[in-house]
Parts: sequence; structure tokens; C-alpha cells
Amino acid sequence: MMRHHWLLVGACGWVLLILMFVSKFINFSFRIPGDYAERREMFVWTFPSVTMKHTSVQWPDKGASQPYILSSVGPSVVEPMDWQSMNEKRLELLSTVCRNSSMWNLTHTTVDKFVLDRIFVCDKHKILFCQTPKVGNTQWKKVLIVLNGMFSKVEAIPENLVHDHERNGLPRLSSMTDTEIRQRLNSYFKFFIVRDPFERLISAFKDKFVKNPRFEPWYKHDIAPAIIRKYRRSHHDDSESVGLQFEDFVRYLGDKSGRQHLDRQIGDHIIHWLTYAELCAPCDISYNVVGHHETLENDAPYILKAAGIADLVSYPNIPPGITRYNRTKVERYFTGISQRDVRRLYASYKGDFSLFDYQRPAFLLD
Repeated sequence: MMRHHWLLVGACGWVLLILMFVSKFINFSFRIPGDYAERREMFVWTFPSVTMKHTSVQWPDKGASQPYILSSVGPSVVEPMDWQSMNEKRLELLSTVCRNSSMWNLTHTTVDKFVLDRIFVCDKHKILFCQTPKVGNTQWKKVLIVLNGMFSKVEAIPENLVHDHERNGLPRLSSMTDTEIRQRLNSYFKFFIVRDPFERLISAFKDKFVKNPRFEPWYKHDIAPAIIRKYRRSHHDDSESVGLQFEDFVRYLGDKSGRQHLDRQIGDHIIHWLTYAELCAPCDISYNVVGHHETLENDAPYILKAAGIADLVSYPNIPPGITRYNRTKVERYFTGISQRDVRRLYASYKGDFSLFDYQRPAFLLD
């Protein structure tokens, strides 16, 4: 009798062990496809199947899957975001900062010919795009060129044509009458892209004064010597032959009042380091979307869908990690530059930091 009892206990134990093993296997088997499916849906948005009204953006349903983005500044924190909420949050912050009277001089600008020159028009699809140099604008211009019908796909567009505004088929808002301008500003889908202000300045410096890939000799031969003569602290006979240093560039950009005369001499070439407020007048023009360079992998397809053109054109492929904020690079470029000069630079671009929710670079200022 006792022997039968122990046999029964042993059999029950084996059954329990088998059930525990099978349970873990089942849970594991079903968890993997679930996680994978969530990753597959990171870049999928569902838009209502209705005709888009160009007076407002048609957003994804609240129940649509939530993509994940990397924080643009600071630690790489992954957090879920609802695209509609994210864009509304960006625009709400923009509006709040625009109403701040203490920031008025840094955030407001006159919507004149200079600003209208920055805004490209696609009448066929009722789109306005404001160009902010050094923030991946070449690719967005390609998208508009395709939409305007000059080429069938972005890959077919020659690089030297994109910035040739006489031949690329992209009309500017400044070329139209006051009535046409007002009508488009009031009814078209409007967007532009921003980037961490200091990282954008580094990009402009590298492109125009170090690499200069588009063979624009005036940056090195005319603009750089003018900045050196006025802003280099230690002058030697061969100081100009050394070339423009980033420290000279920072000192020039931080002299908000004193550089006005020099900027008038430089002319339109200064657009590559003007503030977003000066370029696109975001406090004076009601934009539908503000994209961020740091989250462009997510923002680009979203903007195409919001503008109603996702089925007509694709944004060019973005190499992984190329748009991510690089604090190490920023620290390297600012090494050796006095805190006084960095603070003056920040004061000049504080409006851009505040309008678009970029963190104050305490690691450089404090």
C-alpha cells in the first residue's frame, strides 16, 4: 500500500515538471512573433480614406500603432510616441514660445521677399516647403521636383540640378503676386525641418569652409578672410593662410549686433547659418508640420502621408544613424573655445533652441 502511494506521488511530480516545461515553451513561442510584429509596425500609420482638406492635416487614428523614436538630444532613450500628439505638441510649444514677449526679437521676423524666397511651391499638390540649409533639404527638394513632374523618381535627378533654381522647376513663393501668396499661405500644406542649432552650425562650417564640395570659391576666398580680419584675436602675417577656424566662426556668429555690416557684404550666402526664425518666420506663418532632422527616419514618411503624397513619391533612403545627434562631435568642435564666446553664440540662437524644444547645451555653457 505504501509502495503504491509513493509511486502515485512520483507520477504526479513528473506530470507537474512536464506541464511547467510545456508552459514555458508555449509562452516563449508566442512572445517572439508578438515582439517582432510590434517592430514591423513601428513605421506604419493608418490615415482616414477621405479626401484631404488642405486647410488642415488629416491625422492617423488614435488607435493606430505607435512608432518609437530616439530622443534627439542627450541619452538614447526610446519612448513610444503618437504621431498626432507629437506634432501637436511641437506646434503647441512653438505657439507658446512665439507668444513670449521676452523672446520676441529672437522668434519673430517680417514675412518679406527674403523669407518668401526660402519657400518652394508645388501647386499641383498644394504644398509649401521652407528651406532650412544644412538640414537635409536637398532630398526634400528632390521630392518636390518629382511632384512637379520634371522627373519620375528622385534617384534620376542630377545633383547639380537640385540647387540650380533656374532649371530645377521649383517656383518660389516670392515669384507670385500678393494675392497668390496669401491664398497659398492660407490653404496649402506647409512644413519645414529643423535640427539641433549647434550641430547645424558645425555642418555649415564643414560644408562651406572645410569641404566646400559644390565648388563655391567665394566662401574660402572672400567670406573666410573677412571673418578672420574682424574676429580672429591673434593676428599674424600668415593668419589668413591658415584658413577659417571654428573659433573664428563662433565669435562672428555670437556678435549679433556687430556682424550686421559684414553680413550685408556677404549677402545671400549667410542663409546657411541664419536662424530658423529668420529663414522661415515660424511665428508669423502657420505651418502644419515641423519635422526634426534627428527623427527624420520617422518624420519623412509621416510628412508624405500628412501631405497626401505618400503614394506618389518616396523620400530617399537614410543611412542608419546619420541623423542622430552627435554630442561627441559637438564637444570636439567646441574644445578650446571660451565659455564667453559659447554663451554669446547660444544667446544668438536661443530662439531656435526654445521654439523647437532643443535642450540647452549645459555641457558647453556651465
